[in-house]
Amino acid sequence: MIIRDGDKGRMLTRRAAMLAGSELFLSSILIGRLYYLQVIESDRYKTLAEENRISTRLLAPPRGLILDRFGHPMAENNQNFRVLIISEQTEGNLNATLSSLNKILALTDSEIQRVRKEVRRSRDFTPVPIRENLTWEQMAAIQLNAPDLPGIIIDEGLSRFYPLKEAAAHILGYVGSVSQEDIDSGNPLFKLPGYRVGKSGVELEFNTELCGKEGAQRVEINSVGRIIREMERDEGTPGETLYLTIDQRLQKIAYDKMKGESGSAVLLDIYTGEVLVLVSMPSFDPNKFNRGLSNKEWLKISKDEKNPLLNKVLGGLYSPGSTFKMVVALAALKAGVITPDTKVFCGGHIMMGTHRFHCWNAGGHGEMDLKQALMHSCDVYFYEVARRTGIDNISSMAKRFGFGLDTGINLPGEKSGLMPTRHWKEVVLGEKWLQGDTYNTGIGQGYVLATPLQLAVMVAAIANGGYKVKPTILHQPRKSSYRGENLNIPKAHLQLMQEGMFNVVNSAKGTAKTAYVNVEGKLIAGKTGTTQVRRISMQERAKGVRSQEELPWKKRNHALFVAYGPTDKPRYALSVVIEHGGGGATTAAPIAKAIMEAALQLDPSSQGTENRKIKTTGQ
Repeated sequence: MIIRDGDKGRMLTRRAAMLAGSELFLSSILIGRLYYLQVIESDRYKTLAEENRISTRLLAPPRGLILDRFGHPMAENNQNFRVLIISEQTEGNLNATLSSLNKILALTDSEIQRVRKEVRRSRDFTPVPIRENLTWEQMAAIQLNAPDLPGIIIDEGLSRFYPLKEAAAHILGYVGSVSQEDIDSGNPLFKLPGYRVGKSGVELEFNTELCGKEGAQRVEINSVGRIIREMERDEGTPGETLYLTIDQRLQKIAYDKMKGESGSAVLLDIYTGEVLVLVSMPSFDPNKFNRGLSNKEWLKISKDEKNPLLNKVLGGLYSPGSTFKMVVALAALKAGVITPDTKVFCGGHIMMGTHRFHCWNAGGHGEMDLKQALMHSCDVYFYEVARRTGIDNISSMAKRFGFGLDTGINLPGEKSGLMPTRHWKEVVLGEKWLQGDTYNTGIGQGYVLATPLQLAVMVAAIANGGYKVKPTILHQPRKSSYRGENLNIPKAHLQLMQEGMFNVVNSAKGTAKTAYVNVEGKLIAGKTGTTQVRRISMQERAKGVRSQEELPWKKRNHALFVAYGPTDKPRYALSVVIEHGGGGATTAAPIAKAIMEAALQLDPSSQGTENRKIKTTGQ
């Protein structure tokens, strides 16, 4: 086939047109894509680029302060010097730097292992904490030896501090390291390295309020994440300042009087339910938990047979003993099985079939009416009254007062105790209720278990005219008309209890003469209680063991005392329990006397936060 020159020209023109068209098409696609990326999607890619250059980091705000009812600090934030290490600045010898630092701080093996682990997991330029809460001397020594400590820096922050130390540990609790459960709660602050959260007490109960709202820091970073400069900073919102109902003056007095004992004391305002004193012994220093306990320290406190970590006011369960006799008497009066003048003869014991139930006074009390039986704490009288009343009526009255139920106090760790019934014994123990069980319940023993706080609520109701208050630890503007739940108990019945308790303390024949108080004519009323942990066995008696003091500490009776005052215009209710303390009159009553004397002298319920300027900063 012969191709002419004209045909060649037309063929080249078509090819050139096709090529030009293809180029134009491809150029259009490219231009369109560039327009889409640079114009339509410009904001998106600008944001992505900015995020690669700008990093937002959370900042922890100061934890809220905890103050007593008068504004005195109970938990505050102190200056905290921390020592940190930056591995890239250690001149390639991390071990040498740690060895040099060890000569100043005496680092533990666990601290060194933790630091090495953190360094391996972190980038070379990231500071890794070594130890917090350095003393001024330690901080100064590190600064002085800085040339020999490459990579070591000092950081200043805030650390929780409890000025009352052991005296208020069970009220405040303590803060500790964040657990996985805390992280799972969703609070972004909990993911910050070294952040502390409430672990018990007020610190735990009001942790959200005390934490505050996180702040943020916007910084410019390079491609490997190193900070170039800070661009913006928001410190966040400090945690709330909490005012507690506690009176530090009374708290310290109660703590000092309880030193050396194992037990608890709690003082309430009988109208508002405000907790003015809450002491549980033995105690612990919450500052050590914030610092971090060594293995030796943890083993010592966790293995202590006196259980210093337990808040015994809320979580200690005891037979209430004779402090329960007022409830039994009120149940009997309501059931109509006795009158104030009903008399029972006490010869030192009472028989039930062939079983003998003893009175604490082996010689007996003779003829007793109700007020006399309360004054002398006659067991035989209340064995007989309990028999006439029956467990159903006693249990019903006890539950009115809150036995076997939570009080609802705004603190963690409360136990409800136990108020037994026929049904309970059949279901739980698989046994029928016996008459002997009713006898034991009549003197507050057997299966009955109560917390010291429940006993204080009971006394408050007797003193305030029959209103069951709800205890609170958080101080709020007072509601003058608030008295709690009306128990609908006749005033005449309550007056009988008040008169009996008055005679216990103020009569020459009362069982608690050691608790007598007279502060400018202001008196108190009370009731002793002694609960048997175990009887002295015949074998022990054969070996000459006759008294509680001769038994090992764990086998001695518990000592209890409840009180209210002043008797003319009641305001305060008190409960004191001394574990294995022997007798209520000899051990618990003198401690209660000192606390009630102080309360009547200082009169904390007449003062509070109403006239003070409330702080809002956590610093």
